[in-house]
Amino acid sequence: MMPQHPELLWAQRSSKTTPDKNVIYLTVNLPDIKESSLKFGLSETSLQFSATAGDSAKGIDEKEYSFELDFFKEINATESTKRLNSRSLYLVLRKKDMEEEYWPRLTKEKVRNSHIKTDFSKWVDEDEQDGEAAANDDDDMSGMGGMPGMGGMPGMGGMPGMGGMPGMGGLGGMPGMEGMDFEKMMAEMGSASGGGAGPSGIDDDGDDSDDDGPPPLEDAESAK
Repeated sequence: MMPQHPELLWAQRSSKTTPDKNVIYLTVNLPDIKESSLKFGLSETSLQFSATAGDSAKGIDEKEYSFELDFFKEINATESTKRLNSRSLYLVLRKKDMEEEYWPRLTKEKVRNSHIKTDFSKWVDEDEQDGEAAANDDDDMSGMGGMPGMGGMPGMGGMPGMGGMPGMGGLGGMPGMEGMDFEKMMAEMGSASGGGAGPSGIDDDGDDSDDDGPPPLEDAESAK
């Protein structure tokens, strides 16, 4: 049986001054790679990969996978890194040329390859990458970076408790509270509650203007 081509996910950053931000993020999205079978070759112009992947204990048939590709431009192979885990092989490839422009595609040949796809969890548009934290590895949650900010929302749950405020009538015995007109006080509070934020306390017009849809897939990749 002929080896299969694994799915490849890629994203990139570019910089004229910072090597760590002038990289290609490439993930061989293949679970349960047998490390003993892995054959990996990386040069300034190309990448070769072959391995057996699968786990019979999990009911996943072991199969052979392989691919070769030529990069759009040269990389610095000695400064690039790789990491193998149970889900994938993750590569950070240093671009050799320090420049602001993105590569238009991953591969040298302008031929579409259905196995090469944009890594939306790491992709940042070229004009939006300033100040964007680099993606560390395939275990990160960079694609969900904005979600922790929602942690403040549960705090709004305390607002319904305002309904219990009429019970403050029992505070009449407290010093300084004598003679206060609680009915008038509550009426004033009720009229003040008409303005402000909505039920969630969040401006519904706050759509992310930077989110103009997913970045374009690479123009084309070399077919195997």
